[in-house]
Amino acid sequence: MKTVLLIGLGRFGRHIAQKLNDLGHQVMVVDSDEERVNAVLPYATNARIGDSTNREFLSDLGVRSFDACIVAIGDNFQNSLETTDLLKELGAKKVIARASRGVQEKFLLRCGADEVVYPERQLAAWTAIRCTSEYILDYIELDKEYSIFELSTPAEWAGKTVLQLDLRKKYGINVLGIRRDGVLDMCVLPETVLEPGASVLVLGRARSVQKYLHI
Repeated sequence: MKTVLLIGLGRFGRHIAQKLNDLGHQVMVVDSDEERVNAVLPYATNARIGDSTNREFLSDLGVRSFDACIVAIGDNFQNSLETTDLLKELGAKKVIARASRGVQEKFLLRCGADEVVYPERQLAAWTAIRCTSEYILDYIELDKEYSIFELSTPAEWAGKTVLQLDLRKKYGINVLGIRRDGVLDMCVLPETVLEPGASVLVLGRARSVQKYLHI
């Protein structure tokens, strides 16, 4: 279980709070808007209403005690920069900040952010990849080269074993798991049969997978 300080409770911040709560982590939420804070209370361990650019207010939160601090402010980039900078000055262990535009990432990193997330860009990539093939159900980019894809089992794979397909040797594609009726099975053996109607998790170079699926 991790302790997380989440600053900024717009739509993006609310979704983060909900997911952290689902995962069993302790979350302190912060926003200057009381209505936003109240909306997220069911998912929070603790909550504060205040200005995260105020050094005294932020210091009172005890930022050193959190495993991670997330700056999810999306409507005021200046506040996001100042909050990120203050968190690092106050000794935050790890600061993850949100960027709404590409140019913002550079400034957030300069202000001390350990990581920058750019949800609009990531969602755009996910949407573009997913809509270009009838087989792609989900997509996670690991780095510039490798990605994980969840695919509905292609017709030419159905009824064949992992060994028969030999995807790793032919295309550099590794089968990680199979999802049947919503249940994910990560125990994939050479003799595992890929069934029609199931979905397959594969790992490989994005270009290799895309080329194979004619994306």
